[in-house]
Amino acid sequence: MTLTPFPLDAAQLERGLFDDRRRRNREYLMSLREDALLQNHYLEAGIGSQDWHLQPSKDSSAARGLERHWGWETPGAQLRGHFLGHWMSAAAREIAVTGDAALRAKLDIVLDGLERCQRENGGEWVWAIPPSFLRRLEDGLAVWAPQYNMHKTLMGLVDVHRDLGDERALVMATQASQALLRWVRRFDDEAFQRILEVETGGMLEVWADLLEATGDPVYEELLDRYYRRSLFEGLLDGRDVLTNMHANTTIPEALGAARAYEVTGETRWRRIVEAYWDWAVTRRGTFCTGGQTSGEIWTPPFAFAARRGDKTQEHCAVYNMIRLADVLLRWTGDLTYADYIERNLYNGILAQQDPRTGMVAYFLPLAAGERKQWGTPTEDFWCCHGTLVQAHTRHAGLSFYSGDDGTVTIAQFIAARGRLMIGDEQVDVRVTPIDDAAYVGPDSNAGPAGDLHRPSALRIRLTVSSATPRRIRVRIPEWCSAAPMTSGALPSEIEGGALVMAHDGGGERRIDIALPWELRTVPIPDEPDTVAFLEGPVVLAGLVDHEIALRGETASAQDLLRADDERHWSQWRSRYRTVGQPRSIRFRPLHEVTDEQYAVYFPITRNR
Repeated sequence: MTLTPFPLDAAQLERGLFDDRRRRNREYLMSLREDALLQNHYLEAGIGSQDWHLQPSKDSSAARGLERHWGWETPGAQLRGHFLGHWMSAAAREIAVTGDAALRAKLDIVLDGLERCQRENGGEWVWAIPPSFLRRLEDGLAVWAPQYNMHKTLMGLVDVHRDLGDERALVMATQASQALLRWVRRFDDEAFQRILEVETGGMLEVWADLLEATGDPVYEELLDRYYRRSLFEGLLDGRDVLTNMHANTTIPEALGAARAYEVTGETRWRRIVEAYWDWAVTRRGTFCTGGQTSGEIWTPPFAFAARRGDKTQEHCAVYNMIRLADVLLRWTGDLTYADYIERNLYNGILAQQDPRTGMVAYFLPLAAGERKQWGTPTEDFWCCHGTLVQAHTRHAGLSFYSGDDGTVTIAQFIAARGRLMIGDEQVDVRVTPIDDAAYVGPDSNAGPAGDLHRPSALRIRLTVSSATPRRIRVRIPEWCSAAPMTSGALPSEIEGGALVMAHDGGGERRIDIALPWELRTVPIPDEPDTVAFLEGPVVLAGLVDHEIALRGETASAQDLLRADDERHWSQWRSRYRTVGQPRSIRFRPLHEVTDEQYAVYFPITRNR
């Protein structure tokens, strides 16, 4: 079964954890001034007053109302201008999903500025870096990722066109691509392969997007030129070409291959994507969080213990691997990809966003006693600032899918609602996580109302309205410890890792679903006596300042931890503490940890 996500304006979040994080992200998008977002594009085009940098200290600029962006966006930094593309992509998706008029007005001002820069540069060059950076790349001289940088602006323009139907953005992207086309044509194949070995960025994906949008055969030419033989043919030959390679330079290439397959139908592209996933995940394993990198580098297969440090799990890699999992979920309908997405959403995307400020942690430390290091709104602009703002506009789109046979699939248990036109019929779907403290379920086998202790199941209420009979498919997550329990009017059966219900077509139907979980241990692959603790998909962090060994059995999470501070007002909370240990340690969800020192892995010393 192939799956299609609901249209962008047909799936929205409802109030809850993920919507809270989305709103925090939207505040950040709105807080950034248009002239600051465009500052480096203006400088490259020679536009605007230069007064602000005659007194360049941040304090004096801010005092004079000339707030500017610093860090990787500092004028003179070689990656200057990269963030604007991410901002445009995020703004376009947020506007398409929510209809945000204020953000649309801000985006229009940014597009006006970019259009002016392109015009002042002669009608093609739209970037904040000079053409000389490409010359340095071709000559083998030191330069920081010009194609990566240029791709971000093209990506932003393409996403504005695709998500919002903005033709002006498409025109700017196609005009800008002419300069790159002429550059590429200067090299024979061998010379260009040597350039691709240095860096490619996400160019392959944007060429596929532009081929789909325009039908212009020059983009087929560019797809073929950006086929990096050493990576793609190594994957197709069944070789591990990823270990110790920079991860987030190759994941965008796999995403580009995915788009190339979707646009051209050529099966070689699909085989590359499938081989990439096989080597990146299936044959490599993951940390307990779902992440796989350390210092931005792919770990060796199932060898993670020595790679725990303060620079584990780059946010960009987490975001892009979620995108790749979504591709394979859509192609195959296999819900194990949705399990991977869920683990990384909680223990990557949420865990690497500060719930207080919305800022990003570039890395998620997995060495004991480390802290998350949060970025700032305007003084860092790491690559992960860019994937941060994009990631939190996409949660609703990961929730609902329609199958090629008319089946509706619920892939994530996020508070959300969706509506889908199937032929002339509108199908409405709503997922509502049930607050256990207020749960009332008449004649329910999902658990009695008024439990005295925090129930050990995730409960959701699924409401579906359909005028005609329809199958509803709900993912049974990999962490589910027993068969799902249901109450309601819809008959159900388990099929292919999903709870499949038959809607009779009689209008609105409601069913309550309980997905049981057990507190469990997950060992690090190459040290089976070193474990993390998980509740459902959520990794629990112990609040410690150094590594501490626990006494007990590795498989006995229930004997090592007990519920702690579990109830606040009307809410149950995921809090634990150790029992029977020389030192008491408190645990909380990793995505709730902000400035505390913590550990997620604990050696277990067996009782004698």
